[in-house]
Amino acid sequence: MKNKIKLFDPYVGIEEERALINTLKSHFWASGSGTGNVLKFEKAFQKYLRSKDCIAVNNGSSALNLALSLVDIKNKEVILPALTFVSTAHSIIVNGGKPVFADIDPNTLCLDPEKISNKINKKTKVILPVHFGGMPCDLRAIDDISKENHLEIIEDAAHAAGSSYNNQKIGCHGMTVCFSFHPVKNLAMPTGGLISVNHKNHKKIREILLSRRWCGITNRQDAMYDVKEIGWNYYMNEFSAAIGLVQLKKLDLMNKIRKKIAKKYFEKINLENKMPFENDCSYHLYWICVQNRKQFMKKMKSIGIETGIHYRPINSLSMYKNKSKLETTDKISKQIVSLPIHPNLSTNNIEKIISSVNKFC
Repeated sequence: MKNKIKLFDPYVGIEEERALINTLKSHFWASGSGTGNVLKFEKAFQKYLRSKDCIAVNNGSSALNLALSLVDIKNKEVILPALTFVSTAHSIIVNGGKPVFADIDPNTLCLDPEKISNKINKKTKVILPVHFGGMPCDLRAIDDISKENHLEIIEDAAHAAGSSYNNQKIGCHGMTVCFSFHPVKNLAMPTGGLISVNHKNHKKIREILLSRRWCGITNRQDAMYDVKEIGWNYYMNEFSAAIGLVQLKKLDLMNKIRKKIAKKYFEKINLENKMPFENDCSYHLYWICVQNRKQFMKKMKSIGIETGIHYRPINSLSMYKNKSKLETTDKISKQIVSLPIHPNLSTNNIEKIISSVNKFC
């Protein structure tokens, strides 16, 4: 269909094209040791966040896997929401832990701190909050719970590049904070991720993560190196980092456009249950809840508006199915629909989306 309104669409221009061509012509496309554009991107993102350190990786799942490898969670429990992408839970399994799902706040769709407390026991090791749609979690309450119970906080900020909490960027609060730079994300790359570190021993943690993201290689001098533990091929490539450096310069501008769209949706869509407007949110997603979701999405598609569902709850998937009841998650997951929200939407696109939602709901 012509003039289809996409759910996601990267905001790119001539600067990204030039960055790609320059990288192509350099003949330096990737390095396990993470020099070149990768190192430049790490430093630029660390400066943007004002965190203690940043380690770039090849995607958000790798970031989560590596971050959780820093904490011994073997046969331990990690508390997380079920309304998130499945890789959040997979990263716990990969590291030998057990995912324990807690319910969400119906207003933000982030972990409800009151529901976290009910899930804590002697086996609990980590709280893994997800900043859903870019909406910041209640980090103060979660931090209080973690300190009271001697738990670590590892944040999933895959949706939250540019979001803020308490006048600080998401990425400078938890021990480690994991980002994704998938092409649909606010800061887009062909593939990419990053771990922001805020621990007092951040230099030692950087050493460990650099080794683990490149097959465990350490003590490298020219062609000689050592391997003391298992590692993976998780390093970011130079093309992604080159695009990321350009995207980072305009991230706040792109998020400002997203916020303007979100504000219009919030003010003009005639639904009670919809994503609230908060200036601290980066609006990777904008969600609404509708009663006849399948019919609604079909009607939107028929007039050229792409919609999505984020997500099928992890505890409903065969691998993770359990008897635990998550009342809010179960209800929301049957009604939630994501609307297009990205800087490429025109004023006419936005008005069409709003009028169509009001017409079909």
